[in-house]
Amino acid sequence: MKRRMIVMKTLKKIIKFFRNLFRTIGSFIDRFIVTPVTKFAMFIGEKADKGAGKFERWLNKRNTLVFVSLLVSLLIFFYVDNQASTVIDSAAEVLHNQIVDVTYNKEAYIIEGLPETADVTLIGRTVDLYLAKQLSTGKVTADLSNLKEGTHKIELNYESPINSVNYKLDPSSITVNVYPKVSATKSITVDVINKDKLESKLSVQSVTVDKEEVIIKGTEDEKSIHNINKVATVKALVDIGELIDPTAGVNILKDVKLVAYDKYGNVVDVEIVPEKVTATINIESYSGTAKIKIIPKGSVAFGKAISSISSSVNEISIYGDQAVVSKYTESYIPIEVDVTGLSDSKSYTVVVPKPEGIREVSEKTITVKVSLGEEKSMEVDDIRIDAINLGPNLKAGAMGENSSKTTVIVKGTQEVLDNIDSTTIKATVDLSGLGEGEHTVKVNVTGDEVKASYFAKTTTIKVRITKS
Repeated sequence: MKRRMIVMKTLKKIIKFFRNLFRTIGSFIDRFIVTPVTKFAMFIGEKADKGAGKFERWLNKRNTLVFVSLLVSLLIFFYVDNQASTVIDSAAEVLHNQIVDVTYNKEAYIIEGLPETADVTLIGRTVDLYLAKQLSTGKVTADLSNLKEGTHKIELNYESPINSVNYKLDPSSITVNVYPKVSATKSITVDVINKDKLESKLSVQSVTVDKEEVIIKGTEDEKSIHNINKVATVKALVDIGELIDPTAGVNILKDVKLVAYDKYGNVVDVEIVPEKVTATINIESYSGTAKIKIIPKGSVAFGKAISSISSSVNEISIYGDQAVVSKYTESYIPIEVDVTGLSDSKSYTVVVPKPEGIREVSEKTITVKVSLGEEKSMEVDDIRIDAINLGPNLKAGAMGENSSKTTVIVKGTQEVLDNIDSTTIKATVDLSGLGEGEHTVKVNVTGDEVKASYFAKTTTIKVRITKS
């Protein structure tokens, strides 16, 4: 019952609200439409001649006045609605990064200061903006066809596909520099990149391109970024990574990019004719067999010496550039093992290094066993001291009696010492960077037997350096 009373009160309020609303609307129409129209009709009737009596009586009819008032109301409504729709429907749309289409004599001039893109703000009705965006004919243009050498300020234009749409450009005007175009001839050098993209057993033997020279075009103005006088070299960047399934033999790579550089290695923005070349790449799979030599590094425990060194393999297959492979097949590949503080025999798993120019080795790791014994020592007399790394046009001589020779202490197991050949022991002094005058230098000793250690009894000597 209580809920019903609440509903009834709410309905009464709603009915009262709409009654007041309609009363207000009726009062408004009567005051601002019916009454003015009636007065206007009365005025027309008073001014009319006697023959207009019927027209006056017609106008004085209530139905006629209501009809005329309604007609005027509708006219006012549609007019206001149309104006409001025009205002409400107006919008703006920004087209970002529109390419600037430039017209000028590209064979005769270089233009600097041109933006690649511009932003276009379209203003108009929503439906027109939608059509303008869908149509692809609109473009930003700059006409420089009548410009001569010098600095000029020009206006950008937008060719709109719909005339009812207005536009604004950002930037709307630009300042450009016009330079006369000049040309020169440059030789091509080849730069091979991404060699590591090849299969490990393959290597690049040689690369040639189908052009020896190209024409570069730009300006001669020092302030211009297109100055051809800054070009030191034009390189063909041969990217091995772009080869599809490269194999040993001849491989062809088309559309190799050409790039101009200054003397500092910076890219110079000039026109290059042709822009690209074709490269012929000779790839080889060169291999050989190289010996390995285990070289211990560091000192074993006190009183101990290395009695033997053995490895799981004594030679390996190597792949790489022919010259590098030949170098190591005629000598050996050194493999270092750290024996610092070693007090008992031990086996090591060692990674086989790949020297520069060697792309692949047959063994990735090897096992090295180092055996120890009791340390003994002996002395080898009269080892000549040689000077190394002396500068040009200089000569060096030892100062003091017997300074040109030294006694060398050799340490190792007795078996190792018994097989030492004194002719394989070398004593040297390094004179790198030393000029004329007297200098005290350190004596360094080495030997071919890696299981032994060598020490000069005379650790330093004095030398005099003079002009030769």
